[in-house]
Amino acid sequence: MAKKTGGLTALTTAEIHRELRNRALKAKGLSRKRDALLAKVAQIDALIREYGGSVNGPSFATPYVPKSGEVTARGTPRKRPVNQAGLAESLHKVMKGKTMGVTEVAKAVVDSGYMTTAANFRTIVNQCLTKHRKMFKKLGRGKYTAI
Repeated sequence: MAKKTGGLTALTTAEIHRELRNRALKAKGLSRKRDALLAKVAQIDALIREYGGSVNGPSFATPYVPKSGEVTARGTPRKRPVNQAGLAESLHKVMKGKTMGVTEVAKAVVDSGYMTTAANFRTIVNQCLTKHRKMFKKLGRGKYTAI
């Protein structure tokens, strides 16, 4: 039978019912296929968890090793380190009586016990040095001292 053109108005009621039945059967088959795939995904998720991975986050070739005190469960914020003094005070204590570059200061403050999880800690130190002009004096390009 040749296909009619003109939309639904050109189809008979029987043809419309047949098309609806075919679509319902296809949807049922796709639903079964989806359920089977979800069962496989659930098995793979269980294996990932068994090996200590996360099923919701990105996949990395090397496993993530948490820093001390850091919460690793997805959906919960990581615990930030608690320091006895703020960054500006810690920098001031380390730099007292010395002229240092930003990289040196960043290393010295971490070596003195200041805890951070920042990937770009040197940049944060630089921002702190330029922000607190009453505590630090710029002596030259990249060189600071504590006031």
